[in-house]
Amino acid sequence: MESTSVLLTAVLAFLAGSSLTWVVARRRFIAERERERTEAEDEASRLLARAREEAENARRAGELEGKDAAIRLREAWEKEEARRREDIERAERRAEEREDKLDRTLDRLNERDAEQETRARELSEAEATLASRVAEVEASERAARERLAALAGLTEQEARRRLLDELVDEARAEAAGRLREIREEAQRTAEREARKVLANAIQRQAAETTAELTVSVVQLPSDEMKGRIIGREGRNIRSFEQATGIDVVIDDTPEAVVLSGYNPIRREVARVALTRLIEDGRIHPARIEEVVAKAEEDVEADMTEAAEEVLYDLGVHNVHPEIVKVLGRLRFRTSYGQNQLQHAREVALLAGSMAQELGLDEQAARRAGVLHDVGKGLTHEQEGTHVELGWRLCKKHGEGEIVLNAIRAHHDEEPHYFAETFLVTAADAISGSRPGARREMFDGYVKRLEKLESIALEEDGVERCFAIQAGRELRVLVEPEKVSDAEMAQISARVAERIQNELQYPGQIKVVVVRETRAVDFAR
Repeated sequence: MESTSVLLTAVLAFLAGSSLTWVVARRRFIAERERERTEAEDEASRLLARAREEAENARRAGELEGKDAAIRLREAWEKEEARRREDIERAERRAEEREDKLDRTLDRLNERDAEQETRARELSEAEATLASRVAEVEASERAARERLAALAGLTEQEARRRLLDELVDEARAEAAGRLREIREEAQRTAEREARKVLANAIQRQAAETTAELTVSVVQLPSDEMKGRIIGREGRNIRSFEQATGIDVVIDDTPEAVVLSGYNPIRREVARVALTRLIEDGRIHPARIEEVVAKAEEDVEADMTEAAEEVLYDLGVHNVHPEIVKVLGRLRFRTSYGQNQLQHAREVALLAGSMAQELGLDEQAARRAGVLHDVGKGLTHEQEGTHVELGWRLCKKHGEGEIVLNAIRAHHDEEPHYFAETFLVTAADAISGSRPGARREMFDGYVKRLEKLESIALEEDGVERCFAIQAGRELRVLVEPEKVSDAEMAQISARVAERIQNELQYPGQIKVVVVRETRAVDFAR
């Protein structure tokens, strides 16, 4: 019994504790739910406030964008309106200018019309006066013709024809006689004096001819040196050719190497450098570059020294160093096989001698003669003819007018303004045309002769022609039935002009036209 009551008491205590626990838990749950609801309401309030704020910001941004767009549209419209106003103003100005121009043109046209009317009246009056004078002259002429016909017993046409024939024959005879006298007088005086001057000038000079080819030969101490020049895998010969710009030809020629190139200065540098390398014995790319650089300096110094020696021998002083340097390059330049530095020296000596004979400025003639072809020292480096290059070089460094005129005039690029320049041109022709001065290939020589003959054969009435005296004279034979004596001079002039324009040749070519009439009969 007692245990039952204890059990019941325990059960009741348990139930009471459970009820109390449930009440406490429920209150906690309700409190928690109340707190969550309060937080949710607060969060909803914050979200609603934020949404209202964002909506307000969006509305304000939209209003600002709308205002900006409206401002931009208004500015664009204002710019477009301003541009249209400017276009309209420009169009109005152009219209006003055109209207003013039209007004001025109309005024000029009105003035011209008035002038034309005045001129027309004056011309009408002049025509009337002229017509009356012509009528008077014609009447006088008819009367004179009638009187002349009555006196001569000839008709008007016969008298006119006879008079014209007599006048033409008389004029031809007089002109031919006068021309013959002038030519004979000029030949007697000018040719005699010219021959005297040229003979005296040429006799004073002893010209030596130096021939330069496009190859140079370097002798070797032995054929073993060829292998050292070539080097391992050809590196030495490649370095040498690259440094000098000259081809090295190593063939079966015993104890010799050939240097080939069209630039004579580079060929001389290569010859000097290769000779020094052979003497030194050390042949490798670095040494090759060093020796080539030293050879270039030595060759340049030798050329300058050669030019200075020529100028000293000629008595030509105060020449700019740059001109002396370019003149020295002519030592290794040739034209038709003639050394150009020697050619310049010959021209200077001949021109100076002729100037002395004629009482002209000998010093100026020598200076112009030695510098007339100085531009040939620049043709390998700069574009242009040697005449233009030489003229610019001497003009730049203050040479006188005689020298400048001689440079251009000796190739007929400008007239001769000084007597000394005529002498330079003559001396240039003498130096280039003397026997042995210049050398040309056989094929080119034959082609030049054939071209000479073909030019003459193209003329009407030419029967045959022959190039004689090594192409210095062209003998043209014409058919006497087709070519008259007067036409012979025209044929010779045309052929000479074509030869001068179409061919290149040293000196001069004489054109001789021969017209032969033969009368043949037989006595039986």
